[in-house]
Amino acid sequence: MIGDRDAAVWEAFEAIPPELNPHAEAATRHLNRWVVEHRLIGRAVARERFDRANFGWFAAVTYPTADEADLGLVADWFAWLFLLDDQLDDGLLGRDPDRAGELMGAIFNVLNGLGARPGAPSIVTSLDDLWARTVATASPGWRRRFVEHVVAGGMAACWEAENRVRGVVPDVPSYVENRRHTGAIYVCMDLIEIVEHIDVPPEVYGGEPFAEALDAACDVVCWVNDLYSLDKETSLGEYHNLVTVTQHAHRLSQAEAIDVVVGRIAHRLREYLAWEPAALAAGPAPVVAPYLAGMRSWMRGNLDWSATTRRYRDALRDNGNPAEYLEAVLVSREAA
Repeated sequence: MIGDRDAAVWEAFEAIPPELNPHAEAATRHLNRWVVEHRLIGRAVARERFDRANFGWFAAVTYPTADEADLGLVADWFAWLFLLDDQLDDGLLGRDPDRAGELMGAIFNVLNGLGARPGAPSIVTSLDDLWARTVATASPGWRRRFVEHVVAGGMAACWEAENRVRGVVPDVPSYVENRRHTGAIYVCMDLIEIVEHIDVPPEVYGGEPFAEALDAACDVVCWVNDLYSLDKETSLGEYHNLVTVTQHAHRLSQAEAIDVVVGRIAHRLREYLAWEPAALAAGPAPVVAPYLAGMRSWMRGNLDWSATTRRYRDALRDNGNPAEYLEAVLVSREAA
């Protein structure tokens, strides 16, 4: 638990006020239908745990300006990403690099237009629908970048699986680099362009000011999530967490490592704010300004959700036996 250090985290975010999309309830209703229709949620215990996470509200605080249809789309993405993350972090899949790689290959096939093969698990077949809705108005350049980010996420997930098999605790720089991909935060930032109906030019996206601002925002999101998910992950023996790798690398107590991470979050947020004017000046403003606003709302919305969601606060109750809430149909071909 971060305890009294919580105040320091909130203080760092004073420059970014919270926002809430007016379509939050509609997004939640849509999401609840979608996960059932695509066989992502079936058993009662999995349904209860899913509802406690409040992914519709999470989408509403991170994409506050999205219209109703687009907010429903990103809420579906949140559910899909977090359900996959549970399988990789809490289940046996994340300790079997071969199976993880096989599943990622099936996911990449869908994103590359090959579709889901007969008998594919629900996490793959549901992506067919999700991807078709996402790319309906996307440019070819955006599609390529998004797929590259998903591929990088798959490689990072396999890196984590290998670490678990070998019992390797990663060093801090390696963890920080891979965390942006295991957290799928580049993927989520890409969705800003979908909901805002913009397309950031490659020369702007790859330019130093924008790239530095983006990396800083991604780090803030991932590290805040690490703070609030620490109890959940510790209860599972999971050490892919910035607090834990910092503790291991510098031989600190957990409390000391938490203090270090809180300080890093505040510093990284200041770095984002320092890069923001130069990123905006890189233009064009009608495209870059909404993306920067999206990065701000992502950082703040993630803090608001991470600090309140029961996904982490109820972790000790859930994680005694992940098999009770992980849906086998998501990753098992035989169950599909």
